Amino acid sequence: MSAAIRQLEPKELWNYFADLNAVPRASKKEEQVIAFMMTFGESLGLQTIKDEIGNVIIKKPASSGMEDRQTVVMQSHLDMVHQKNNDTVFDFATEGIKMIINGDWVEAEGTTLGADNGLGVATIMAILASKDIEHPPIEALFTIDEETGMTGALGLKGGLLSGTIMLNLDTEDDRELTIGCAGGVDVTAKGDYELMDIIEGFESYKICVKGLSGGHSGMDIHKGKGNANKLMNRLLYTCSKDFDLRIVSIDGGGLRNAIPRESNAIVYLKKDQLDSVKERIEYLSTQIQDEHQTTDPELQIELTQTEASGKVLYPLFQNNLMRAIYSCPNGIYRMSPDIDGLVQTSNNLARVLVEDGKYEILCLTRSSVDSEKEDLANAIHSTFNMLGAKVNNGGSYPGWTPKPEAPIIKMMSTLYEELFNESPHVNACHAGLECGIIGTNYPNMDMISYGPNITGAHSPDERTQISSVQKYWKYTKEVLKRVPKV
Repeated sequence: MSAAIRQLEPKELWNYFADLNAVPRASKKEEQVIAFMMTFGESLGLQTIKDEIGNVIIKKPASSGMEDRQTVVMQSHLDMVHQKNNDTVFDFATEGIKMIINGDWVEAEGTTLGADNGLGVATIMAILASKDIEHPPIEALFTIDEETGMTGALGLKGGLLSGTIMLNLDTEDDRELTIGCAGGVDVTAKGDYELMDIIEGFESYKICVKGLSGGHSGMDIHKGKGNANKLMNRLLYTCSKDFDLRIVSIDGGGLRNAIPRESNAIVYLKKDQLDSVKERIEYLSTQIQDEHQTTDPELQIELTQTEASGKVLYPLFQNNLMRAIYSCPNGIYRMSPDIDGLVQTSNNLARVLVEDGKYEILCLTRSSVDSEKEDLANAIHSTFNMLGAKVNNGGSYPGWTPKPEAPIIKMMSTLYEELFNESPHVNACHAGLECGIIGTNYPNMDMISYGPNITGAHSPDERTQISSVQKYWKYTKEVLKRVPKV
């Protein structure tokens, strides 16, 4: 279907997006897309640089008559979230994204689309390759590993860029101009546990929680979507209170920045309690599905017999583990008291892996207030420390403090009203954008983030609106025309 995508308007943007989507680009595995971008910049005869961490910078002089304008950094990240449905056969390491057109939307066949942040990358590529678009001096910054640690932005050194304005093309609502964002920290709890043999009189079963809608753990955290890890723990904990349930393994969730959609547990159940356990799980499933019918209408909970073999957790550790997961904060922790509707602090219980005597629990804690981010991380530390886990913080990055009076923000707000006859939503967001990190080494750079409509980012439901991309392209070209003079 890439041929049909290439016929969409604006063709220059969609063609570069199709080219990009043919290149595997998982976070921390960006070698192919880095080489792709280096070849692209060099093919245009433009100064093309790869820095020490792997970011790519391409510099293009101003178009004729625009030499007296401020230099603009146009920035997007090269990596994408690799997620697919359980029943989708697809190898992200070797296959290009299979895109389809569905009415006014472009989506993928059972996988993430890569619109986050591929559309931003494709936009910048189209500007760099153009011969008739008016623009100031441009420094295109393509960062790596935004989705799993922001190591590209963290490793970007001062002095490589001279721009005084940065356009970050990484938000997902074409009515919004974002001027601030949350910071984040990865919280990881790990530990070992002893195993015991299962005694006679038990049968092995698999419990599966699936069909949740998932989504971005920052942008979608306020929507009340179900968390597969929390729901699985609720099932296990509730059943183990009244029945002899022994856990072999738990495998739930995946990436820190994606609300977990699926979880699987292998358990042993006592034979003489099977009917009662099945009734309890059926009852709990109905409750949970009713609670989530608006946010997760496709939610399914299944109990199936399996031929699993393996040792189980000791009852005391099993009970403590389930209590710790139950106690771990998840979702909104605090709303902003200053900005209406903005989530200030949250946590995503992203990954629970328990198997073969080892366990690992991954969280992503976000806040636009660094002290509150640390406070919530401390709460998570305390929860899992009581289990005996070794808990560490990693990948911490700062928030981005808004500058609402910056000239570029005022100009872009006015321009939006002029072009579209309505006022944009100038706001901060709860996602982790790279602006705050880049600003630590470039404190005098005024920044703003915007983009076309994208829904379902970080999940196989990701899609982008064709008419919105056209609107965003028109706006971007006009913004570049009106960049203030030096």
